[in-house]
Amino acid sequence: MDQIKIGKFIASCRKEQGMTQAALAEKLDISDRAVSKWETGKSMPDSGIMLELCDFLKINVNELLSGERIMAESYDKWAEENLLAMKREIEEKNRQMLKTEYWIVLPAVLAGLVMVFVASFVVMPAWLRGTLIVFAAALIVTVAFVAVEIEQKTGYYECQNCGHRHVPTYWQTNLAPHAGRTRYMKCPECGKRSWQRKVLTKED
Repeated sequence: MDQIKIGKFIASCRKEQGMTQAALAEKLDISDRAVSKWETGKSMPDSGIMLELCDFLKINVNELLSGERIMAESYDKWAEENLLAMKREIEEKNRQMLKTEYWIVLPAVLAGLVMVFVASFVVMPAWLRGTLIVFAAALIVTVAFVAVEIEQKTGYYECQNCGHRHVPTYWQTNLAPHAGRTRYMKCPECGKRSWQRKVLTKED
């Protein structure tokens, strides 16, 4: 999606309705700075307020995501293209989130292991040794919980029995035996347990 084009379209539609950025922001219960970011292409409206925004601008969501008015005969084509664009965008965000998981986990685990190594082999007071070991353990455990939360919220798990894709709860994810990002869980659709792999989209 072309955020610059969409931003200019939002600004144009807002002016057509005789609204300032502040007036539109007030109607949506957000800051005028957020509206300014949309119109300059620096960000996109959150999905939770898109319908309300479109109502105020007298456009539909497909026109918003296309950045232009859509004639009736072209509507289906634009709708499909916008859905594909949104799907690609979600996939890319999910990939970035999973990469972020690695960047959080690896440095923290290495730092924890270094602290344990130092505490084990460097001469120091017993209280300091204990503090280092406890801090290292707390760091690794905390980061592990954060990593699982990122993985749980990013994409879906696919049942190997029926192919159903679902998002398990945090604790279902956390407590499931796993190998990398593949976890042994019960499928809510077929009720069977299998090694379920992480996928980025609801369907291919």
